[in-house]
Amino acid sequence: MLNRIVAISRKEVTQLLRDKRMIFVLFFFPVFLLVIFGYAVNFDVQNVRLAVQDNDHTITSRDLIKTISSSSYFNIVEYYDNDKRGKEILDAGFAKGLLIIPTDFEKDIYAANKNVKVQLLIDGVDGNSATIIQNYSLAAIASFNNKLTQTAADKIGLRFEAPINLQSRFWFNPELQTTIYLLPGLIALILIVTAVVTVSLSLVREKERGTIEQINVSSLTIFELLIGKVFPYVIISYINAAIILLAGYILFGIVVMGSYFLLFVSTFLFLFASTALGIFISVVADSQQVAFSIATFASLLPATILSGFIFPIESMPVIIQWFTNITPAKYFIIALRSIIIKGVGLNAFWDQWLYMFLFASFFILISIVKYQKALKKL
Repeated sequence: MLNRIVAISRKEVTQLLRDKRMIFVLFFFPVFLLVIFGYAVNFDVQNVRLAVQDNDHTITSRDLIKTISSSSYFNIVEYYDNDKRGKEILDAGFAKGLLIIPTDFEKDIYAANKNVKVQLLIDGVDGNSATIIQNYSLAAIASFNNKLTQTAADKIGLRFEAPINLQSRFWFNPELQTTIYLLPGLIALILIVTAVVTVSLSLVREKERGTIEQINVSSLTIFELLIGKVFPYVIISYINAAIILLAGYILFGIVVMGSYFLLFVSTFLFLFASTALGIFISVVADSQQVAFSIATFASLLPATILSGFIFPIESMPVIIQWFTNITPAKYFIIALRSIIIKGVGLNAFWDQWLYMFLFASFFILISIVKYQKALKKL
């Protein structure tokens, strides 16, 4: 049996080596995607373009502007004098926010029982960025308020201490780097596309060339055929995963915080589930064109949209959250983030292993049943 499996695998490797374009895609595609997602896809909001309309022109108003612009979050791009110019700035997208300081700002601040309102107009086209800009501005205003309160207390000889001193720390990703968050999902995306598409095309190719009939009448079993066909692409997928991790370390300094053994087993279960999906597609498809279309639709889109790769599943409607179970990438990404980013043990994600195993078993079972039915009709 081992000799027959090796023969099938050798035949598959020989065919793959003849297709130079496929080899280029399989090994160039991972690094290309890593560079694109690492440098181009970034959810961090920094250097927000801010325009200022200072109607007070006092030391206090200038101090407020300095407090806001002193951080890396805001960049003052223009000072304007009238509301018409402010509308033009927002319409043209020249600035993401307009800070409007009212007249008598300094006078009202130091007046007794006077609440001063400062307006910030934010470009809300991108809702996520607008919310982040609002939070940044609230933090800057809070810092300015504390400064004013402390100055007023010092003048009358009081020592002001806030009753609560919140000290927050970010675990697992202290610098809140988007690339660290996206890397596990990128590994899942590349591996599922590689496994599902290549495996489905490999088996359907036998149908198109008419060699599947010779295989059916040979001494090969279904198990031997599947193992022989899948094995080379599993090795390629492991190489791709290693390339991504190495490139992530070289380009972005990302290291695996957890166990490499758990990473290896998690990847194996995910490839088992992905190849099972590819095998099922090869059974139902009659041509490589149809197999490629189905494989792309069944792997790429769910792995990008429904897996939690980019969009948090918890933020989706409940019905869509149930629908996310159609892709094994969802379970793999949870396991990868636990291993690579958090560095935790198996007790934190063992259920994801179970889900991937059940997913693979389901598609392997229905593929075998459907394939045996097709053989009986011959």
